[in-house]
Amino acid sequence: MISSSFGAPAAFTKGFDLQHVSDGLYGRHLHIYSWPEGELKQTLDLGNTGLIPLEIRFLHNPNKDTGFVGCALGSNVVRFFKNSDGSWGHEDPENPKLTGQVWLGGLIRKGSLVVVEADDGTTYQIDVLEVQGHKLRGGPQMMQLSLDGKRLYVTNSIFSAWDRQFYPEVVEKGGHMLQIDVDTEKGGLAINPNFYVDFGLEPDGPSLAHEIRYPGGDCTSDIWI
Repeated sequence: MISSSFGAPAAFTKGFDLQHVSDGLYGRHLHIYSWPEGELKQTLDLGNTGLIPLEIRFLHNPNKDTGFVGCALGSNVVRFFKNSDGSWGHEDPENPKLTGQVWLGGLIRKGSLVVVEADDGTTYQIDVLEVQGHKLRGGPQMMQLSLDGKRLYVTNSIFSAWDRQFYPEVVEKGGHMLQIDVDTEKGGLAINPNFYVDFGLEPDGPSLAHEIRYPGGDCTSDIWI
């Protein structure tokens, strides 16, 4: 079993404070345990580029001893793998090929206080998209790829204290789930206009949507807390 070292609850439950990173209250390690003994076998230090490692996902292929972890502070993805001697290693994926991208919201939307500065010095913001007449709230957080690789489901809540800090509208109106169609032959991503789940309409809502789990899924949809 491999676990990530998110951070100290005394820090992240109060909202995100960058000073807490400098104070060492957020992690940068992966821990490898033997199962079911629960013995800690190895710890991988991801360095400063691996600060605040969150979700871990293995490949769909159960015969492959490799996976990826998303590191929140630098928006990095780190690959981990098992070596021939049985130990585990990690590396930044080299030279990834961009085959598609899609905009799902975030802080650089038009009307916010955050702008993007391009290499040539120009600045820009992104239009707020709508799906079925609903303006997208917040930004993408949890993602789950279907077993055939053709549908990517996305929710927009990470943790209520952080949602309230960065995207108060998500807390006020509730989260949502989207479906991204993946072209596995030619490449490319597209928002499915026929799929929109509004958790703000829950009977005791508004509710915040986070983990996505497939009944009878594989290791990429099994969540351990």
